[in-house]
Amino acid sequence: MITFAARNGKIDMEKSYKAALFDLDGVVFDTEPQYSLFWGSECRRYLPEEDGLEHQIKGQTLVQIYEKYFSGELEKEREHITKRLYEFEAKMNFDYVSGFESFISSLRKRGIKTALVTSSNREKMGAVYKKRPEFAHLFDTILTSEDFSESKPSPDCYLRAAERLSLDSDDCVVFEDSFNGLRSGRAAGMTVVGLSTTNSREEIAPLCDVVINDYIGFNI
Repeated sequence: MITFAARNGKIDMEKSYKAALFDLDGVVFDTEPQYSLFWGSECRRYLPEEDGLEHQIKGQTLVQIYEKYFSGELEKEREHITKRLYEFEAKMNFDYVSGFESFISSLRKRGIKTALVTSSNREKMGAVYKKRPEFAHLFDTILTSEDFSESKPSPDCYLRAAERLSLDSDDCVVFEDSFNGLRSGRAAGMTVVGLSTTNSREEIAPLCDVVINDYIGFNI
């Protein structure tokens, strides 16, 4: 029997899991503070009245951000924002969340399938692969925003990932940090592990089966 155990909680000790599905930013890479700086700058440039907007947009795709906040008169600025975003991502640091490398290595050694399920696009992933050549080999499948029709909090992305792995929702554990991502995993009928890398433990706890700070001490 395969179980997941955390230093501060356990996930269904009687259940066996066959796959771990990971979001990217704030889950695999500790990049959210960098994105807060970028979007904070853009929001102050175009939407100074929306204080703290860079925190509200976490977990949303670029398309969702544009449609909700950069429409009307601001639509003409999208091209400039996208250009600055890609330039920013090309220079970003992609540091793994503490303990992630050891954790995913232990999963793969035990035959547990792994998938990346991210709202990032292929352009962003190109920057990741350039900085982290080993990255693609950590997962059995990788889904980006181009691979699903509905973005988080819709369960579509996680259901598609399970389908690619030929597994049912009950077989999968989702690792997420954003509110939209957590809701997506929950809506997909999967066990949800929340990482408090982006939002506080108290805020995400109602949307998770267990909350962890990082992967240190979180084992099979």
